[in-house]
Amino acid sequence: MGALCVLGERALVEGFGLIGATVLATDEPAAAWRRLPADVGLVVLTPAAAKALGDLVDAPDAPLSVVMPS
Repeated sequence: MGALCVLGERALVEGFGLIGATVLATDEPAAAWRRLPADVGLVVLTPAAAKALGDLVDAPDAPLSVVMPS
């Protein structure tokens, strides 16, 4: 099983580090998406990050992703 990564605005993602997730707190989701660690199996996205990433999350080689409820 791959690692868990949480990507989005700092206020919404910081706490996930407490459970061992890799936290990518950023205002530039596309740049953070491109530097995801190779072992990531699941990315949790904030709604704003998901909107900014658009179709990048649907690429065939992209890790599984889910969007936090708004």
